[in-house]
Amino acid sequence: MQTLDVIVHAISLASATSRSYELRAVDGALPPFDAGAHIDVHLGPSLVRQYSLCNSPRESGRYLICVRREDAGRGGSRTLHRDITVGRRLRISPPRNHFPLVTAQQHVLVAGGIGITPLLSMAEALAARGATFVLHHYTSSTEESPLLERLQVSAFAERTTVHHSDQGDTIRTGLPTELLTPAPDTAVYVCGPDGFMTHVVAETTAAGWQPGQIHTERFAPKARTAAGDEIATESTAEFSAEFTVRIASTGIGYPVPADRTIADVLTANGVEVELSCEQGICGACLTPVLAGEPDHRDEIQTPDERAADNQITICCSRARTPELLLGL
Repeated sequence: MQTLDVIVHAISLASATSRSYELRAVDGALPPFDAGAHIDVHLGPSLVRQYSLCNSPRESGRYLICVRREDAGRGGSRTLHRDITVGRRLRISPPRNHFPLVTAQQHVLVAGGIGITPLLSMAEALAARGATFVLHHYTSSTEESPLLERLQVSAFAERTTVHHSDQGDTIRTGLPTELLTPAPDTAVYVCGPDGFMTHVVAETTAAGWQPGQIHTERFAPKARTAAGDEIATESTAEFSAEFTVRIASTGIGYPVPADRTIADVLTANGVEVELSCEQGICGACLTPVLAGEPDHRDEIQTPDERAADNQITICCSRARTPELLLGL
């Protein structure tokens, strides 16, 4: 897996519980990125976490991430807040983007909490090109609003509305005005906690927006049933049954038990694969499917990409057929 060496150039307080980290290259230049991109940050031997870039894509000399401390999380934010100081060297991945801006006449950006990070980069890019857009940021309070000061002094401050739930202004009291009625040639982008995103997507869909107009990025997988699907069905059990993955380059097949992932089985048998989040939210392990039907359980592929059935996230997805032939 390709990595870049960076140094923590600056750390600043972004809210009562969030910090911004400015990363610069140790040697040479950083690769360019597009709004909506994220990077993997290597924080320990088996601690790799994904963070969205929140600065303008026009800035070529640095990457900026903002991290909210989650004491009940998986350890990445605690490590960053507790152990990472200015001058520390880190390894990161080049930027990847599964949440890009699309071509549209208008854009509506809706963020919940720390979900502002990729949308802030989008707002910077849209403002730079003179595009038509609005940004709504929902937070619990002024003190808990990540990057609020930056929003207030930005070139798009007049197109930004910040909502605070401690003032009775929440997404559950009603959608932003721009989302109450579907508009043609308009793209909607949503990022934030799972419950927030699920509510926004459900309400916009009920209002008549088409699925192709709504673009999302999750920081964690959707809540699933014990069987592994968001919604249990009568046929769920067979989707979690043992199946075989066959490697096209060698012809060797490997059984994948119900309690192990494809990635687990392949790495245990010496097959080299690329892994990062291992939750289906980053795209690092997307692998070509040459035959068979995947049971997609990731959060990054679009409905059209899932319907094509030509790639699979081997860290979490399974098979709907007895065998999958992978392009490895």
